Amino acid sequence: MAEKTSNISGFYKLPPAERLKVVKQLAELTDEEAALLGNTGGIDMNTVDIMVENVIGIVGIPLGVATNFKINGRDYLVPMATEETSVIAAASNAAKMARVKGGFHTESTDPVMIGQIQLVDVPDPEEAKEKILKSKDRILFIAKEQDSVLAKFGGGPRDLTVKILETEQGRMLRVHLMVDVRDAMGANAVNTMAEAIAPMLEELSGGKALLRIISNLAVNRLVRAKAVFAKETLGGEEAVDKIIKAYLFAKNDIYRCATHNKGIMNGIIAAALATGQDHRAIEAGAHVYAAMETYKPLTRYYKNKDGDLVGDIELPMAVGTIGGVTKVHPAFKACQKILGAKTAKEMGEVFAAVGLAQNLAALRALSTEGIQRGHMSLHARNIAVMAGATGDKIEKIANQMISENNIRMGRAQEILKTL
Repeated sequence: MAEKTSNISGFYKLPPAERLKVVKQLAELTDEEAALLGNTGGIDMNTVDIMVENVIGIVGIPLGVATNFKINGRDYLVPMATEETSVIAAASNAAKMARVKGGFHTESTDPVMIGQIQLVDVPDPEEAKEKILKSKDRILFIAKEQDSVLAKFGGGPRDLTVKILETEQGRMLRVHLMVDVRDAMGANAVNTMAEAIAPMLEELSGGKALLRIISNLAVNRLVRAKAVFAKETLGGEEAVDKIIKAYLFAKNDIYRCATHNKGIMNGIIAAALATGQDHRAIEAGAHVYAAMETYKPLTRYYKNKDGDLVGDIELPMAVGTIGGVTKVHPAFKACQKILGAKTAKEMGEVFAAVGLAQNLAALRALSTEGIQRGHMSLHARNIAVMAGATGDKIEKIANQMISENNIRMGRAQEILKTL
């Protein structure tokens, strides 16, 4: 087996089949796993007909691998599924810059998710709240009985809180059940427990349990990543200052901040999609977490005493290495094997590092050369293909348009005629 490193020289220059061979060797994929990634995406119509309703087909999304990631001293290849140009290249480039100072350092809290039970038509909310809290131990016992496997691995219900909400239609109670879900994303376990304790909550409150569902604002399940980027790798002290100013723009302007955080999620969602995570839940939680006081960047940047750039990120991360669609979608399994994260905690921390890398790459490009330069090459190739170019004509047309600084469909068609 080749040395397990994500620092693969010239990886982007290889043809797709050769890249897959390299990844196959490094991740120890079987022939079957490599084959399913190399053609249909590893899923057929019979399988997708089970997964969702009214199936008529399968939409493919390009699957790539981000290289150069060193996290807590370990190398990672990060599978990323995205249709957006430059995302994977940008993440790989930023990860390479982070390696100079030791890569990314991460940490996370316990994987505690929140189940919400809404109680309406409660005659006396204050009295109901007191009764529920006094019965906390009994309620937690009922919840624990719903998942003996989770308890076996050290997980299960941890706490219960109650809040009185003032609404347009009167007062209602919000009960929060905190559950340690271990290596699962947790939705099924938490929802089952919320359903199980609802009858007792109705009895204690005299009200009616309406909604009983997990919250995607996983404030108790946070991940953090940090990296130092040497000023020389970024382009000098001036580049460091520009990146910090770009960050401060996002910190102090909500319009810029929305795009700043979207760029972070470009990387996280691509990694989540490739590994079969509920990327919608991850994104919803991230943006609400950013807005809990006033909408702010999920990342932060400052200069250390050596003049190098320090970047860090914090956000909720509900991911799982067990359960979910990975049981029925073999490509997700193969991508998790490429990533090599053994626990949900580890996977979430990798995703946080990817988000920080993505953001750093974007800020550097925006504040120095402009975002379009990084997109230009792939955009030109896309235009060449749309104009009808095939084979080596694609690269010829793209290069000529770039040299002329004239990347348009009409120009691509003109060059194609001359070829």
